[in-house]
Amino acid sequence: MANWDDMRIFLAVARAESLSAAAPILKLDPATISRRIARLEAETGPLFLKSPQGYALTDLGTRMRDRAVEAEAALTLALDEGQAAQGLTGQIRIGAPDGCANFLLPQVVAAICAENPGLEVQILALPRVVNLSKREADLAITVSPPDAGRLTVQKMTDYRLHLAMRRDMAQPTRMAQLKGIPVVGYIPDMIFDRELDYLGDLGAGGVQRASNSVAVQLQMLRQGGVGIVHDFALPFAPELTRVLEDQVALTRSFYLVRHATDRRSDRLTRFATALVHGVRAEVQRLERASGLTDGPLQDDA
Repeated sequence: MANWDDMRIFLAVARAESLSAAAPILKLDPATISRRIARLEAETGPLFLKSPQGYALTDLGTRMRDRAVEAEAALTLALDEGQAAQGLTGQIRIGAPDGCANFLLPQVVAAICAENPGLEVQILALPRVVNLSKREADLAITVSPPDAGRLTVQKMTDYRLHLAMRRDMAQPTRMAQLKGIPVVGYIPDMIFDRELDYLGDLGAGGVQRASNSVAVQLQMLRQGGVGIVHDFALPFAPELTRVLEDQVALTRSFYLVRHATDRRSDRLTRFATALVHGVRAEVQRLERASGLTDGPLQDDA
């Protein structure tokens, strides 16, 4: 008869959509996972449609996944009760755009984990919005508040962006002087959120050096060119400097998104509170380190 360990393996495969992707999450080899899934299906019926592209859920599998997710949430709440007066423990996964994941979360997560030695935090950096309904992550950071789904949304902080280029290049004093300098930015047809269409705001004619990754764009700018950069990323690239600050200045926001059913989880709520305060403080620290002198932006409480 199926037990929770079987459900745990089933959920991991359902979310990862392949044995090889589920293996590191479960810390089991794909062959073992395959045997466990086959044993479960012998009791329940076919849960997956298997193909070279991966494992897709059958109708039965979809219904079982939904029930298993509910059971998982209930189990998490039960475990939370035992942790209420203790430090945070267990595994928590955060999904975030790669700019936040690269330049903010490592420091913030390290500080939270230092205060909670039993906590394991995973950072999922994706060039798209993380799907919380499929439980790809426990929490997600976005640059636009979602307007659909059973989700709760909290504004974390504002952050600022400016044009930047190498310090050893001729510094422009007006936009027209940028003509002929390669533009670095997002691959236009891979911009997954309208708030990331920075160059659209500028009316730029095109992007000569493009990537779907903010971290890669920063490395491109270190080789030359001009592009929009997060101010909190500039301390990681001392070769770069802001240009045309009085003509180009953008403000965006980070939002913390959780599944509505997780609102009762004291553990996730405590982690979310620490994460929001940590990200807000880290943005302000790095923006000051980048040379901004007009004080922190106003954030929602």
